[in-house]
Amino acid sequence: MAGRVKIGLVQPNVWDDMAANIAHVSALVRKAKSEGAELIATPENSGFMGANAAASIAAARPEDQHPALQAFRDLAQELSVWLLVGSLAIRPEGANRNYNRSYLLAPDGTIAARYDKIHLFDVDLPSGESYRESNSIAPGSEGILAPLPFATLGMSVCYDLRFPALYRGLAQAGANLISIPAAFTRVTGEAHWHVLLRARAIETGTFVIAPAMWGNHPGNRQTYGHSLVIDPWGRVLADAGEGVGTVTVEIDLAEVAKARAQIPAWRHDPIYSLPARAAE
Repeated sequence: MAGRVKIGLVQPNVWDDMAANIAHVSALVRKAKSEGAELIATPENSGFMGANAAASIAAARPEDQHPALQAFRDLAQELSVWLLVGSLAIRPEGANRNYNRSYLLAPDGTIAARYDKIHLFDVDLPSGESYRESNSIAPGSEGILAPLPFATLGMSVCYDLRFPALYRGLAQAGANLISIPAAFTRVTGEAHWHVLLRARAIETGTFVIAPAMWGNHPGNRQTYGHSLVIDPWGRVLADAGEGVGTVTVEIDLAEVAKARAQIPAWRHDPIYSLPARAAE
């Protein structure tokens, strides 16, 4: 595997017009490519953000009919770049709920890996925002590793970030790079985004790439932005801040071995029992 690779993160503002979103995100991917990125990552919900569950269900398509997926596959091939599409709403034939599916696309446009978001965001925030992902999304059930020429990628999506066991398992299975594309709310982002991402990198001794959505969206939704690249020691190498744009940074995968040698806690798992889970 190559030691160094340039990562590009795309930070768009997506609404409920899929054709416009495809053009918007694609322009940012092209910008990241022009900055030298070899792996470009987009955030969760890169194709569509609707006002409610009904809108999201209506906009979803089966994988082989999804216009955003086909457009991004064509783009990866045109630019000859590895493209991580943070997630798209994919509805299997005959199903009444979508999968929130992340895709790794190879430079020839083929689908190299798929990951269905496991943990679903059902919450009422003090701001008045309410989210019920389980109304429109079916959870995935499998952690995914994807081999790249320069790294082994562990895939996840947004709310997965709050469940560290997933990342520990991915690292112990061989991941040295982890993707966490997100559409994190402004309220929770301001409180937890940076610290949780840094913690996941430290706990696993991996690089973390976290492309994020930014801005206002239908249904009075607000997302936080701050797309991040974090090294295995927990240092923030790049932060896109607020606004639409891209951020690119070169990483050195050799830093993974160095960090893990200094603090090998990622593989020190004794067997122990826990008290029974308390009732809510």
